[in-house]
Amino acid sequence: MPSHARPKPSRVPRALLRAGLVVSAAGAALAAGGAATASAAPAASDLTTDTGAAASGLTGALLHSAGGGLAPVKNLQLNPLANTAVDPLANAVSTQIADFKPVSTTLLTGALSKGAALKDLPLVGQVTRVLPG
Repeated sequence: MPSHARPKPSRVPRALLRAGLVVSAAGAALAAGGAATASAAPAASDLTTDTGAAASGLTGALLHSAGGGLAPVKNLQLNPLANTAVDPLANAVSTQIADFKPVSTTLLTGALSKGAALKDLPLVGQVTRVLPG
C-alpha cells in the first residue's frame, strides 16, 4: 500500500473524546431534570394575570426594538461617494427660460451629494420622523 493511501491515526486521543461525551451526557441529564421541574403545574392562586401590564410591557418592548433597528437606517449615509471627487451626483445641470425661475438638478441631488441620511432628505425626512428611534 502506498504511504499516501495509508489511514492516518486520529489526532484526538480517545480518552479526551470519551470525557467530552460523558460531560455532554451529564449536561443533557441536568437540563432534562430542570425542564421537568419547571413544567410543574402552577398553583391555583398563580392563574391571575394582569393583562394591562402585559400589554404595556409588550408595547414597550416592541417600540424599543423597532427604535433600535430603525435608528441606524435613518442615520445611514445614502451616497457612499458623497464628498469625494468621483461623486456623480455632484454634477448639477440647470436651465433658465426667459424671466422664469431657474430650474436645477441640485434640488434633487444636492442633499445626497453632501452626504445626507434618510432623515435629511426633503420629503422623505418628514415621513421618517413618525418612525421610532
